[in-house]
Parts: sequence; C-alpha cells; structure tokens
Amino acid sequence: MSSGARPSHGAGGGWTRRRFVGVLAGAAAITTVPAPAAPRADPTVAAPLPKAPPAGPSASASASAPSSPAPRSGPRPLFLGTYTSGDGGGKGIGVATYDPVTGAITGGGVVAGVDNPSFLAAHPDGRTLYAVDEQAAGAVTAVRLPGAEVLGSRPTGGSGPCHLSVHPSGRWLLSANYASGSVAVHPVDASGALGERTDLVTHSTPAPGPGQQGPHAHQFVTTPDGGHLLAVDLGTDTVYTYRLDDTRGTLTEVSRARARPGAGPRHLTFHPGGRYAYLADEVDNTVTVCGYDPATGRLSVGEPQPTGTGSGTSYPAEILVTPNGSYAYLANRGHNSLTRYAIEADGARLRLLDTVPAGGDFPRHIAFSPDGRLLFAANQRSSTVTVFEVDRNSGELRRTGEPFASPLAVCALPL
Repeated sequence: MSSGARPSHGAGGGWTRRRFVGVLAGAAAITTVPAPAAPRADPTVAAPLPKAPPAGPSASASASAPSSPAPRSGPRPLFLGTYTSGDGGGKGIGVATYDPVTGAITGGGVVAGVDNPSFLAAHPDGRTLYAVDEQAAGAVTAVRLPGAEVLGSRPTGGSGPCHLSVHPSGRWLLSANYASGSVAVHPVDASGALGERTDLVTHSTPAPGPGQQGPHAHQFVTTPDGGHLLAVDLGTDTVYTYRLDDTRGTLTEVSRARARPGAGPRHLTFHPGGRYAYLADEVDNTVTVCGYDPATGRLSVGEPQPTGTGSGTSYPAEILVTPNGSYAYLANRGHNSLTRYAIEADGARLRLLDTVPAGGDFPRHIAFSPDGRLLFAANQRSSTVTVFEVDRNSGELRRTGEPFASPLAVCALPL
C-alpha cells in the first residue's frame, strides 16, 4: 500500500447518516467458529486530576478491560467524549472523577477547543489523552495528563474520524475516518504529541454493501499479539488486516474478511486468549464470532447470531469482554439495553443470556474500569452516563447510583 489516499465514495452522505443515526434514531443462540491455523484547556477543568497509572496496551475506549485483583483507592479520572455541534452538546472533552469502589461520578470540568471529540483513547503510559475531531476536515488532538494541557492537533486526511487507538508500542496513533472510509497513522513523540501523518489508506474495494454509498471505516485497532492492525469498515462489510512498518509508520494490507452483505460491522473486541474476536454488526442487528490467526493476521467470520433485542435493528454499538474471558456485553442503542453473553469453548462460542436496561437513552459506548469491576455506559440522547457493577462470577450487571449528567455523552474513558 502506498501512503497516498485512494478515492472515496459518497463520503459526505455517509457522515450525515452517521450523525443522523446517532442523534435522532430512535432466546439463546450459539455460534462456534473454529480457530484458523492548538486550542487551549478550559480553566474550569478540575485540577489537579488524579494521576493515571500506566494504562497498558488496551487503554483505548473500546478495548477489553485488563484484570486487577482489587479496586484502586481514591478517585480516578474519567474522560467523556461528546458532540459540540449538536443541540445541547458539550464544550469539549468532559472531565470527571469516579469512585473505583462505588462507581459514583463527580463532575470536574471540560477541556475546551476540541470540536466533536466523539471518541477518546489513552497512551499506554497513561500520560496523554487522544481525541478525534469528528468533522468534515477531520483531525486528532493530544492532551497532556493530568493537567489537561492541549498539545495540538493534526489532520487525519479524511472526513468524520470516529475512532482511534494507540499502538501498544506507544509510538503510533491509529484513526478511522468514517465519512471518507479511510484509516490514518500518526507518529507519537516522547512527549505524547502527534507528528504529521505517515500514512492514509482509503478502502476503495470491495464495493459498498446494500444501502451504503461508500466505505465507512469505523474502528482501527491492534491485534492482541501486536503483529497486525484491523480496520472494521461498515460501508464495505469488511474487516481489513494490515501490517504496520514500525519504522516508517506505513501500512501494508495482508488480508480481508468479509461479513455478510448488509451486516454493517462497527466494532470488534478480542477474547483474552487472542484467537477469537467478537464483531458487532450495526445494520443487521447481529453479533459474529470470528477466528483469528496470529501467524497470518487472517480473520475468519462465523455465522451471525441475535442480540436479544427482537426483530429489526437496534444499532448495536460497542462490545466488551470481561478480563477473565467468561462474558461479553453489547450496547444496543435503539433498544436501550446491554446484552450479556456467556463465552464458551475457550472463546469459540457465544451463548446469549439476557438483556438489561442501559439506564439511559441510546447507549452509544460502554467501557470497563481498568480493574474490570465497573462498566460505564455513555447514553447519547439522554446525555447521561450510567455505571454498573460487574459480578466476576456470574457476569451479571447491577446498576449503581444515579445517572451522571454529561452533554451528548457518546464515549466514556475511565482510567
């Protein structure tokens, strides 16, 4: 793959549909898959924030939670993504703290000057926060922690960036441009600041799926073994596997995995064993178990299974796996619920258990606390964040406290 952008298809219409769905949209099943062989920080920010410990390679807002034997003491940082351009939107990245035992959230302030910071991720060393600027001229922004000093922004080269993650080495930021259907790589220097983009690849093939006008990259993450990058594209119903040149920051495509036409894959997450991943399909309201081969980077997509929300679509969003690999949770935006699955056969099988109310309207994103004891749900249309205690043995979710008010909450990142 060269570093030049490839042509996109209908980018502007795709971004409009994404925002429309996000703002206005209102039985046991088993599947087994065999394993394959320069803005400024707002002065209202609470200071100083509790210092985040090293976050590890899974510190993006969409990653499965790492394991920890006991909750940390004292308040912990919580950052909240939002839209700033919508009615009732925020003024930037929300800043709060939470009690790691009770889950109670206390408001802090905002890091202003970042437009539509709809997705957040932390550097593995816990000292830098990254946000997308989800707008037509897409960008990514770095924020130094704990003082919330904005280190600057860099253009992604695409439109409507909606997801980012940090490579486990801490040297590269990976972002997905939804509207233009492209993925980008930026270098990260020793301070956590971002350099100029080193690569941009647009998904020009295969052709868009049913009802889509073009490619819509929705997630860009590193595999657990660190050997490959996966880009989930809702518009082409495809998961692309890339290899990253760790010296130049350039991408080489190595394989593609096709979901069924019209599935609309959105986000995936891995089982701790690293051989299976679970793919949330936004358009056809399903979840799919995928096998992963670390040697080749190839993903094999299994049969779709239900979300427990009935017929039609409920716009499945984020999917998470417990640290012990026993349970998975799916956020269903239209159904306002969280689905719980039992994970069986060492990760190869999902069994639908139940759904529970999300405690808010349109749960756009869910995330674990670093120790896996708490689950945070960012509810976009009710502008709230709800918190659940996660039972380590049964996987049951128990609401704790009252919803926390946060303007157009679309992402929660507890550190």
